[in-house]
Amino acid sequence: MCGIVGYVGRRDACPILVKGLHRLEYRGYDSAGIALVNATGTLHVFKCKGKVSDLEHFLEGKDLGGTIGIAHTRWATHGVPNDANAHPHYSESESIALIHNGIIENYLELKEHLMRQGVRFTSDTDTEVVAQLLEFHYNECHNMLEAVGRCLRRIEGSYAFGIICADYPNALIAARKDSPLIIGCGENENFIASDVTAVISHTRDVIYMEDGEIAVLTAEGVNL
Repeated sequence: MCGIVGYVGRRDACPILVKGLHRLEYRGYDSAGIALVNATGTLHVFKCKGKVSDLEHFLEGKDLGGTIGIAHTRWATHGVPNDANAHPHYSESESIALIHNGIIENYLELKEHLMRQGVRFTSDTDTEVVAQLLEFHYNECHNMLEAVGRCLRRIEGSYAFGIICADYPNALIAARKDSPLIIGCGENENFIASDVTAVISHTRDVIYMEDGEIAVLTAEGVNL
């Protein structure tokens, strides 16, 4: 089963996220990745086929600045294990990144609709469809939380999402339906994870998200 970990706070996000991925390795996976928004508001995604240790080697020498980020270990469901199908997935503009546990049942219908609108895809996954659909709605309403709501109303299936956007460099959005997702609450920092194991070394104050909930996490707090 795929693993999710996310962080927003005052510390460098990357080492916290990588440590969280290591704690989720027991779940089994075939690729790993991380997305970070740096101090200038630039979103970077780094991902590769293989183990978390392979990702760590891949990260050497990269721009890993930023106090907000999401990370993922993937077990292939849609698309073979490779770098392109690994999470996180970018939107076409590379301003939105998303990680996902679960299955989007109507992804093909949504993908075909987006392709008719001129959207280009780079992977075979159902998750990239959600990232592209999210940007489609964000371009309509110019409000990320509203875009998330519109997107969720259109997708069918199960999901636990972690979402970051370059236009919102201080906020991490989480959403859940039929797939586990928890929020870890710390002092001037907050976390999301698919399993409490990923955040237990940082906090024991945990919220278990309910089906249909959307949360916005910042360093200062959590809004559900």
